[in-house]
Amino acid sequence: MTGRDAALAAYCRYFEGLTRATLSDIAKIATADMRFRDPFNDVRGIDDVVRLLASMYAHGTPRFEVLDRALGQSAGYILWRFTNDPGGGAAPWPITGMSEIHFAADGRICEHIDHWDSGGQFYERIPVLGWLIRRVRKRLELR
Repeated sequence: MTGRDAALAAYCRYFEGLTRATLSDIAKIATADMRFRDPFNDVRGIDDVVRLLASMYAHGTPRFEVLDRALGQSAGYILWRFTNDPGGGAAPWPITGMSEIHFAADGRICEHIDHWDSGGQFYERIPVLGWLIRRVRKRLELR
């Protein structure tokens, strides 16, 4: 296993085992100036990344499951399923996506870019807004 393979595997284990208590462990495998970007956020710096991850716990119990991973020429890729159980009898919201992972010269993670369908997997679940998005999608469908 190469250094980047090992780093990607460690990163996957970090997210699969993520709890409130392990949030700051990301500093062991990522650079201090790490960038994290998803459809809602774009933060730089390990402290801001930890704060962002910690914010998930204010809205339920998040869980990550790594479905697959691959190492390319210039980046690593993780196929994942995120499930948040908001509690209170509400149904969990699963989201499936792909993360593009970039490595620093020393093999640590320096950039994490999430790619997932926020319209279909998030906004469409919100009353009224979901109805509007589904209507727009229907109009854009090829016939």
